[in-house]
Amino acid sequence: MNKRVIAILVLLLITAGCSGSPGVKKYKLAFVTNNASDFWTIARKGTEKAAADNPNIEVEFRIPSDGTAADQQRVVDDLLARGVEGIAISPVDPINQTPMLNKAASQAVVFTQDSDAVTSNRACYVGTDNIAAGRQAGQLVKEALPQGGSIMVFVGTMDAANAQQRFQGLKETLEGSNVRIIDVRTDSTDHLRAKSNAADTLVKYQDVAAMVGLWSYNGPAILGAIRDAGKTGKVKIICFDEEAETLQGIKDGAIYATVVQQPFEFGYRSIELMAKVLNGDKSVIPPGKQIFVPTLMIKKDEVDEYTKKINQLRGK
Repeated sequence: MNKRVIAILVLLLITAGCSGSPGVKKYKLAFVTNNASDFWTIARKGTEKAAADNPNIEVEFRIPSDGTAADQQRVVDDLLARGVEGIAISPVDPINQTPMLNKAASQAVVFTQDSDAVTSNRACYVGTDNIAAGRQAGQLVKEALPQGGSIMVFVGTMDAANAQQRFQGLKETLEGSNVRIIDVRTDSTDHLRAKSNAADTLVKYQDVAAMVGLWSYNGPAILGAIRDAGKTGKVKIICFDEEAETLQGIKDGAIYATVVQQPFEFGYRSIELMAKVLNGDKSVIPPGKQIFVPTLMIKKDEVDEYTKKINQLRGK
């Protein structure tokens, strides 16, 4: 009898060891992006590090195929149907997606990351203070155009909270200056359209002094249009994030500067914190339900050091 009891105990210990830490449930978590930008490659590294640091979580990284709210809906429905217990999502259209987020929050822990949905039942937001980031972009515009001038702004969609907030911060900083915002051009995350928007602006507004891209792919799209028009260096570029073309453009002097986020932290913190909440520790969520990750301004003097750091995160 004693041998049988010992054998059963050994089997139980082996089973517990294979499923993570003994006595702790293993959770299925997911991270959902808003498009297929290279920006998310770094966020993926953060989710992988969080999973490696916590053997009791399993992480699925999902990239919607067309960057639409409808596609995100399909991804979330699929995750919930397969029993995922925590979802960190960057909503494309926070207001119209609030019912979807609320439904998901009734079945799983929902965090927003990168773009918030403050009126939803999401547990917490992890990401950039986008108004503050927009102010940094405005500061860079004023540096690039000390005499002022007309600028055009580009982004995927103005429905997303991060786009609205970055534009708000940009406008606030430029108020009272000699810089005039002509308009905002959207592209529905279509990279070819993003470039054509910039090209059309160069034709229609001959006196445009600078172009501001609010989403990661907008910088390379603007740069391509300006190069094709033979106006490199004549029209200043201020953009967001750290796509390879953006960083090389800054190094070459073709892009004035970029405001970079820290997507690795988006991935790591959202996954880590969801796991803690699922384990019963809700103290990790602050009263305001927002955890801001600081942004940085990268200009020519900082680009080499920053590029080295980013390439390490990308595994290059």
